[in-house]
Amino acid sequence: MSDIQRVVEQYIAVWNETDADQRRALIAEVFTEDATYTDPLGAVTGHDGVDGFIAGAQTQFAGLRFSLPSAPDAHHDIARFQWYLGPEGAAEPLAIGFDVITVENGRIKQVLGFLDKMPG
Repeated sequence: MSDIQRVVEQYIAVWNETDADQRRALIAEVFTEDATYTDPLGAVTGHDGVDGFIAGAQTQFAGLRFSLPSAPDAHHDIARFQWYLGPEGAAEPLAIGFDVITVENGRIKQVLGFLDKMPG
């Protein structure tokens, strides 16, 4: 498994971790201290910002899980990948997005997110 693949899988695991303490520990492993996250719904900086943003999304989409439909496309320290959000094992996701990450020393420095499909 490539380093980028590992980082992307860890990133998805962060979004799926509902235990606040475990999620916070994962964020510290996966993101740099000054990481930024930006998507159409918000922009945050640092571990506290990322944690708060993810906690909010988990509240809004309780019981749903993020998954990777395919491997990330990467070069240098940049990767892009699509993600799905829906009930575990569902054939059709409720939401679909596309993220671009920048990795620095094996950790995510920046996330730029795009939403392709969101539930009404």
